[in-house]
Amino acid sequence: MYIWEDPDWPDFSWDETHLSRLLARVSREQGRLLGRMEALGFDLRNEAHLRTLTEDVVKSSEIEGEQLDTDQVRSSIARRLGLDVGGLVPADRDVEGVVEMTLDATGNHADALTEERLFAWHASLFPTGRSGMTKIQVGNWRDDSSGPMQVVSGPIGREKVHYQAPPAGRIAGEMATFLRWFEQPGDMDPLLIAGLAHLWFVSIHPFDDGNGRIARAIADMALARSEKTGQRFYSMSAQIRRERKAYYEMLEQSQKSNLDVTQWQDWFLKCLLRTIESAQDTLSAVLQKARFWERFAKEPLNKRQIKVLNRLLDGFEGKLTTSKWAKIAKCSQDTAYRDILDLVKRGALQKDPGGGRSTSYSLNFE
Repeated sequence: MYIWEDPDWPDFSWDETHLSRLLARVSREQGRLLGRMEALGFDLRNEAHLRTLTEDVVKSSEIEGEQLDTDQVRSSIARRLGLDVGGLVPADRDVEGVVEMTLDATGNHADALTEERLFAWHASLFPTGRSGMTKIQVGNWRDDSSGPMQVVSGPIGREKVHYQAPPAGRIAGEMATFLRWFEQPGDMDPLLIAGLAHLWFVSIHPFDDGNGRIARAIADMALARSEKTGQRFYSMSAQIRRERKAYYEMLEQSQKSNLDVTQWQDWFLKCLLRTIESAQDTLSAVLQKARFWERFAKEPLNKRQIKVLNRLLDGFEGKLTTSKWAKIAKCSQDTAYRDILDLVKRGALQKDPGGGRSTSYSLNFE
């Protein structure tokens, strides 16, 4: 029996005694993180916000097996937030759509979550009206015209059904109940609201595709409401991506159980705690970038050098070589080599061990 087949659905319950200590700890760490971020200057908070949102958009899509270009995501977010950052690049329609949904969910968290708003989010995720090569219902509830909504894995002919959602005829009523609760949840703790909203929405599975990403956006919206700020300094999606296998296992277990969702809420809170703890890495990177530019603020660097250094400071993947420099800066390899040598002399870059064709460089934080 699936969770929605329980005669008492959706009368969820959980063991408050079991969750109370964990809930208090997560709330405390959430407050401490926000306090540390408030102590930063305006520009550093914006930088942390930009980093977090970029990671959130990229990792939420990765959970669903979709790879977005990080530079496009960062550029799209920066433009929409009006942030003055270097190296902006044009973004594809699919990138713009995910960014638009994410910013609306968190930046406008105080606005009511409605059916029309969800339809707009869904339409932004699928601007072509297709999921891959498959035409889907966009900006509307699924109709199950191709059969019941199932979450499956495995090769064709040997599929394993992990979950089957309520039939399409029930969706309008189910979503009306969910949306009423989300806007008037009573005196429930905000962190528990975020966890339950995630599970409840993804169990209804109201759309042909995009349900996971929208469920995580709704959870982020609830977390933003709990903090009373649209600025994000930790990414739940990034942590879920790291724990993807456990995430899907816990979802499947919860959706095949009864309406006591203590285990789901316990997992969600622990995942949130690990998310908040890992946000220290974002804070460290932002401070490290600020200190780096304090050292070189008065150095006569050219635009190419500033652009590539910022790329490195924002989390460049792989090793920096002259050919990669030339590609990023859109210059010749000879020019790239001169730029790099100049930065090595100034102490901004250092040559990595090794040489020859494999010669690479990295930032020098000493």
